[in-house]
Amino acid sequence: MRERIAALLAAEFDVVGTAADGTELVDVLDRLAAATGVSADVVVVDIFMPRKSGLEAIVEMRSRGSRVPTVCLTSTMESDMVQAAWDAGASGFVVKTSLVDDLIPAIRAALAGRRFVSAAISSRH
Repeated sequence: MRERIAALLAAEFDVVGTAADGTELVDVLDRLAAATGVSADVVVVDIFMPRKSGLEAIVEMRSRGSRVPTVCLTSTMESDMVQAAWDAGASGFVVKTSLVDDLIPAIRAALAGRRFVSAAISSRH
C-alpha cells in the first residue's frame, strides 16, 4: 500500500519518506527535521498502523510541537473515527476505497489550511 500511495503522489509531490508503522513515522519525521532543518509539508498516515496507530502518531507529533498538516487514510467509514481524527489534529480523512480520487485533493486542502473528508463518508452521515 505504501508503494502505491507513494507512486500516486510522486506525480505531483516530492515524497520524502515512508514508514511501516506509527513509531517509525515519528522517527522519520524527526530524522528529516534533524538532517534538513525543515519538516515535511504534509503527512499522510494510515489510522490503523501497527505498533502505534496513526492517530497516536499524530498526537505524539503535536505534543512535540509539530503543526504539519496530516491526512488520515482508513478503510472505515464511521463518523466517530472522523471525529477522533479531528480531535488528534488531522486535517483530512480519506477512505481507502476513494484513495485515487480523494488523496490529492485532501493534501491540497490540508496545505491550504482546510479540512477534507471523502465524499463516501460525508454522504453516509
